[in-house]
Amino acid sequence: MSSAELPVDEVRDPGALFLAEIREQPAALARLVERIADFEHVAATMRERRATTVRMVGHGSSDNAASYGVYAFGLLPGWTAFRDSISLSVYYGARPDLSRSTVLALSQSGRTPDVVQYVERARATGAYTVAVTNDPGSELANAAEAVLPLSAGPERAVAATKTYVNQVAALGLLAACAAGGGAVFAEELSAAGALMSELVPDLEARIMSVAAPFAFAGRMFVIGRGVEFATAREIALKLLETCRVAAEPLTATDLAHGPVAALDPLFPVWAIAAEDETLPTLVDAAGRARAAGATLIASGSAATRVGGAHFVLPTPGTRLSLLGPLLSVVPGQLFAWALARTKGLDPDEPRGLSKVTLAR
Repeated sequence: MSSAELPVDEVRDPGALFLAEIREQPAALARLVERIADFEHVAATMRERRATTVRMVGHGSSDNAASYGVYAFGLLPGWTAFRDSISLSVYYGARPDLSRSTVLALSQSGRTPDVVQYVERARATGAYTVAVTNDPGSELANAAEAVLPLSAGPERAVAATKTYVNQVAALGLLAACAAGGGAVFAEELSAAGALMSELVPDLEARIMSVAAPFAFAGRMFVIGRGVEFATAREIALKLLETCRVAAEPLTATDLAHGPVAALDPLFPVWAIAAEDETLPTLVDAAGRARAAGATLIASGSAATRVGGAHFVLPTPGTRLSLLGPLLSVVPGQLFAWALARTKGLDPDEPRGLSKVTLAR
């Protein structure tokens, strides 16, 4: 959709679509929960076919969500899950035996050409192929054996928000169904959506004052660990897409293995702290960044546990720690919206990017 086709008020207000879709995320999560029967069916087929090695493919935000899926499947049913290489089969022609594998192809539009090709080849070599997409009538959906609709509703802003959140939720729900706990997980998803409904307006009311000091920032490290590394990747991508900030995601440990040497007072660090087993490592990395003089932003359910942070954006805790990333990404989304506006940029139309399709 071009700017000429948008309502007049949206043309005059850069970032209106991006912000509106951040606000729509709780409703999008609620629609996903209603599709639990689809997830139970796919999980049952995975078990019946003993397809318990989970290969996830996607690009951009979809690939970021796959980082979360590694933990969801590893922690719930105890299955091996990983972000697979598209190039290995699509470009190099490798044909491994995938008869005991489930392929989860993540694409918001369902029209990413090499993801579609990967699914076609994986299906031919024995994989159980599942499209996780916002468009159940897409090429990807037609290429796969099963479809898990994201049910996020139309996403018109170029930078993904609600489709990313629903991809994370979809991977967690599928993993929970595979482990026999789908109903409980779905209830907790609904609870997380309710928390998000309160979090978004609260953060939105004060995010401009946090973003303003970073108006001239051109680079940033975003660090996380465990399930929150997906969040670090997604926040970094949003800053790259919408704010022209050269943001690089790192695990908390990776920061100490070289990149910390690049830090100075003009090189901010965003730390995503979860109230889980990874917290000590994250706090240590944040302390190293602060000691190097970096301006430090702390977010997540354990944000207040990060000492010396200049800005603190806490998110509510969830009863299931695996659901934390649904909330911890929200400060980054809103910060990207606010920072883009501060820089005089339009986060709805990032330079050089366009939507592959308008997802359903």
